Amino acid sequence: MLMIILSALAAIIPMTFYLYLIWKMDRFDREPLNLVLLNFLWGAFGAVILALIASILLSSFIQFFIRDEFGIDLIGAVFIAPFVEEITKGIFLLITISNRKFDNLTDGIVYGGAIGLGFGMTENFLYFLSNTENVSDWISIVIVRSLFSGVMHLLSTATLGAFLGLSKFWDKSFRLLIGLFGLGIAMIIHALWNFFVSFQYTMFLGFIFMIFSIVIFILIFRLSIISEGKMILKELAEEVERGLIPFNHLKFLSSIRRDESGWIDEAIRKPYIKNATTLAFRKRQMKNSKGYSKVFYQSEIDFYRNQIAFLLNQSRFQ
Repeated sequence: MLMIILSALAAIIPMTFYLYLIWKMDRFDREPLNLVLLNFLWGAFGAVILALIASILLSSFIQFFIRDEFGIDLIGAVFIAPFVEEITKGIFLLITISNRKFDNLTDGIVYGGAIGLGFGMTENFLYFLSNTENVSDWISIVIVRSLFSGVMHLLSTATLGAFLGLSKFWDKSFRLLIGLFGLGIAMIIHALWNFFVSFQYTMFLGFIFMIFSIVIFILIFRLSIISEGKMILKELAEEVERGLIPFNHLKFLSSIRRDESGWIDEAIRKPYIKNATTLAFRKRQMKNSKGYSKVFYQSEIDFYRNQIAFLLNQSRFQ
């Protein structure tokens, strides 16, 4: 019973901590926490169940042609697992992408990362639970899987999410191609990690590969956040020209300085930042939309402009 509790804690704590980190890193327009958690839970339960069923069926089929046990295990790890698991994890992203809050590369990283971390949490728990005979071995497995294997699921599904985020406002004829390309890269990341750790003499290369991948992930995430800041600056500069937003607010609204006090009435600072940021994103979305979506985003723009005007007027008369 004690090892079950310890295994559960060892699986849950690191993955939820990573989830909190990527959610907090989305500085300008954080995704609704309930939707992020819903994606996390899909990874932890829905994707795992579907992946287990599909893996068993495919492995059973492979056994008709290959009798060597090591060969079956290697094919399962390098081909079947990446193919099945990245698809089952990615299914829910196709639902999430239809939400109007899913609108760019950063959102794809957050939602895809949440699914990957949920999957990694459950998979880690099962691994920890099946290796409780030797305490030192159990601790080694916990460390390796918490730092690398679980994070691999974050990276692979976040990669797919990023490509889906990029594709959302592209021409429909390119969306499928971009999405499939992202899925392919996610599978390659997964397959390479599984291949490297399948052999003792290549395991070190696996760790190097994952460290390199994590650095690239953080860099891309960071660049995406910087790009959002520039977009906010550009879109809200137009609102300065309209006379809606004061010029001296721009440098605060488009940077981490927005969290400082003193540049605006503290009573309205948080709702003002939220409305101004959402206005900038809706303007960008409208420019990339057509038909009904364009009409919807225009109505949203009008709403947030009115909210900002109300807040600023309220501040002036206090």
